[in-house]
Amino acid sequence: MSRRHFALSLPSALLASGCAAPHQGTGRPGDPIVLTLLSHYASGEAKAALQGPVDAWNATHERVKVRTKAVEFTDLLTTFMVRQAAGQGADILHPYCLWNGQLVQAGVLRPAPSEHAEEITRGYGEAAVAASSVGGKVYGYPTEVQTYALYCNRRLLREAGIDGPPRTWPELEETAQRTARRDRYGNTLVQGFGLSTYDDSTTVGQTLALLNAAGGRFVSADGRRTAIDSPAGRAVFDLEHRLVVNGASAPGVNVYKAFPSGQVAMVVSAGWWTGSLKALMGKDYRDVGVAPVPVPGADDKRATLSTGFMLGVNAASEYPREAWEFLRWLNAEKVRVKSAAKGATATRMSSLQVSVGSMTGRADDMRTLLGKGSDPNLRPFLDALAYAVPEPNVPGAQQAKSLLRKNIEALWTGQQSVDDALRTTRRQVDQEVSRSW
Repeated sequence: MSRRHFALSLPSALLASGCAAPHQGTGRPGDPIVLTLLSHYASGEAKAALQGPVDAWNATHERVKVRTKAVEFTDLLTTFMVRQAAGQGADILHPYCLWNGQLVQAGVLRPAPSEHAEEITRGYGEAAVAASSVGGKVYGYPTEVQTYALYCNRRLLREAGIDGPPRTWPELEETAQRTARRDRYGNTLVQGFGLSTYDDSTTVGQTLALLNAAGGRFVSADGRRTAIDSPAGRAVFDLEHRLVVNGASAPGVNVYKAFPSGQVAMVVSAGWWTGSLKALMGKDYRDVGVAPVPVPGADDKRATLSTGFMLGVNAASEYPREAWEFLRWLNAEKVRVKSAAKGATATRMSSLQVSVGSMTGRADDMRTLLGKGSDPNLRPFLDALAYAVPEPNVPGAQQAKSLLRKNIEALWTGQQSVDDALRTTRRQVDQEVSRSW
């Protein structure tokens, strides 16, 4: 789960590289152009999954070759910025969409040409397109897209006499209270609702998912101020505060360990976790169910959080036309899917993501690739592509997210009241997102 962390330390090996490709060329006959693609797919299944289509491209294209390079996710943003300043930026970049505003402001990303922008807008869900855009301009092809939903341990719910997952916040609170258990010394045995200070994916991700479900937003539409100090933001902070004070949540518990062990009844998290849970829990995975994020009232419109990555072209690349053509081939061209129904097609990137337990923002591809025999727990994440709200990606978004996490944790641990947490978040985030970058 290191790729989910956001500590941006200076990388120890700025020039770490992946599989080799032909030597760098000029594009003259017999001397191919070699594009570099820098991502965080540095090891394991993700690295191999990306290298597969890259090798296929290289085997069928003589004039333009692609070479992959990778660093760990914790080093990725710093690597983008340091290499760019040193004139060593890769041709193709694979950033976390939260950083897009900062990368555009720094002159790292190139806007997508009109024909590619049209393809992206037409082929992907609204949230994925918005995450890959800055200031109304599209900057890349969405790749991995994660939506948030409610994971439940159905066994714990049944033991508490509860038939199914909660649909509203009052039902969420009641379910959390009825499933929570402590020993006679007050130690938490089971969290009813898993709040955790473990990482951004839980601390901030689930809070923003609940905020969106309440109709609120973290940052205003113009990106110049926070919008969390609002009735919706107050309702979310009040909800989480009550869950902690009433003993239904214990933020010091690591939900990534506690949920698979049957020590958490419910938690809001992203779809990537399903594959990990299946591997960790074995036969006990049958107790896991996934439902949409509960909304405040029964008649409220559904909403949740989405996060994601995209592939874009470096503003300093000498071969932007060739880079965009490779990205179109990888992300937009449909090819036959052997595991699906006869004649079914999907993009190479969608197949890549599904092979490592993830999704893209192409709902049609996901329906094809997931099929009828897929894990039913993935369906709520697929459905959420239609109503998810992307993380704000203004230039100061990464720091704003870190500040929000700090104040959420202060609220959960009793260091701040709801009023103090909202006020401090507003002051700190406003200062961050409004300053000149």
